[in-house]
Amino acid sequence: MGALLDVSGLNKVYEGAGRRVEAVRDLTFTVEAGELVCLVGPSGCGKTTLLKCMSGLLAPTAGRVTLAGRVVNGPPPGMAFVFQEYGRSLLPWMRVGDNVELPLRQKTLTKARRRELVVDALHSVGLADAAGAYPWQLSGGMQQRVAIARALAYEPDVLLMDEPFAAVDAQTRADLEDLVRGLWRERGMTILFVTHDIDEAVYLGERVIVLSGSPTVVREELTIDLPDGRDQLHTRVAPRFAELRTRVYEQIQAAKRGTPAPGPVDRIEGVPQDRI
Repeated sequence: MGALLDVSGLNKVYEGAGRRVEAVRDLTFTVEAGELVCLVGPSGCGKTTLLKCMSGLLAPTAGRVTLAGRVVNGPPPGMAFVFQEYGRSLLPWMRVGDNVELPLRQKTLTKARRRELVVDALHSVGLADAAGAYPWQLSGGMQQRVAIARALAYEPDVLLMDEPFAAVDAQTRADLEDLVRGLWRERGMTILFVTHDIDEAVYLGERVIVLSGSPTVVREELTIDLPDGRDQLHTRVAPRFAELRTRVYEQIQAAKRGTPAPGPVDRIEGVPQDRI
């Protein structure tokens, strides 16, 4: 059985006004059903461009993305996207419940079923009593929970998240990280999570894909062999967390310097611990 999400030879070139910019050169990786994979790389390496191509919002120049064996050539019905700028993704004139319900109107569901999904999603993110509020009446962290609830209500096969916690404070960010891991475990979702925060990538992911500088290729794939039951208090001070974080940090710094990527032995599962 093939991977649920397959990125093969993805290339994206922007052209215009006499300029040609190769944002993504040759990206190839897979995400299996039920995985939580984090993508991390230097600033400006093309992470958002990659997600837009994967979600069908942007056509690649070359290569392809497949979801459950079908080529993605437009927004696929089995995928949801949580954006970084929650303030722009939520409609301020619509109440929270209506914001969450909005994408469900594209599905052939009864009104009762749509409302059931909205209630369940808001309850899952701890906002069961917020359906009647407007987004602007909520804190930034609560607004991002609404955006996550909207994605959950859609019942996607794959959830793409583009640096969704970058605009919130550290304490709220920690709470939202635990929320995502909890939802992933409870619902068995497949999540591809893009972040610029190395600690966040190691804390959240079952696997971390490190990208090179632009034009982007996959630099390293690292299995995160931390215990499944993670928490902010103990996981982040564990020696193994520090080792994994150091490995990812070294690769990001090497990418910034343009140092060649490590050999294939470093990309496979089961690399000896002293190599990490």
